[in-house]
Amino acid sequence: MNAEVLKLNGKKYAVLPFELYEKLVEAIEDAQDIADAKEISAQIANGEMECFPAYILDEILDNKKNAVKVYREYRGLTQDELARKSMVSVETIKKIESGSTSSSVKTIKAIAKALNVDVDMII
Repeated sequence: MNAEVLKLNGKKYAVLPFELYEKLVEAIEDAQDIADAKEISAQIANGEMECFPAYILDEILDNKKNAVKVYREYRGLTQDELARKSMVSVETIKKIESGSTSSSVKTIKAIAKALNVDVDMII
């Protein structure tokens, strides 16, 4: 290894070529990425986290479709079924999905819970 050891105020410091420093930083970042990926994979395997297909976000972000409708359809629920699961009226579900009304936090929380998604995924 091409490092020089310096002593300053009773402490030792290693001075190494910048290229080697960059490689070390990259190796540390890669190791952290691997650890993060393993943790996420474990959470998915344990059911603590869920992955959604890319088309879900495409529908919401690119195609500007209503998130409640997209997640409801992904879960295979009708508007009536979502209404029953969330204890929100079918009329309210229809209005939310069409964008003709805004909803209370309580309503959005109930719908998110029924769809098994985080609230921030539908607002």
